[in-house]
Amino acid sequence: MKKAFIIATTAAAALGLAACSDNAQQESAEAANAIAADTEATMGEAADDLEAATDSALGSAEAGIDQAGQSIENGADATGRAIGNTTAAAGREMQEAGNDMAN
Repeated sequence: MKKAFIIATTAAAALGLAACSDNAQQESAEAANAIAADTEATMGEAADDLEAATDSALGSAEAGIDQAGQSIENGADATGRAIGNTTAAAGREMQEAGNDMAN
């Protein structure tokens, strides 16, 4: 009787472990799927953040280039005005010198 009880208890324990093992495998698979989904979501967010940062950097660079171009244009305009003023002044001086020589 004692032997039959031990065999029955051992069989019940073995069945319990087998059922627990299937349950543990299922839980492990579910956990792995959850981890994979979290990893995928995190990678997607990182890619979106990288794209946004790239767009921002390129936008800033474009604005800087536009501003540099405008500064160059403004400088060229000022230089042109200065040359025009100098040429006009030189013309006036030459006119006065010619008048002085004629008198």
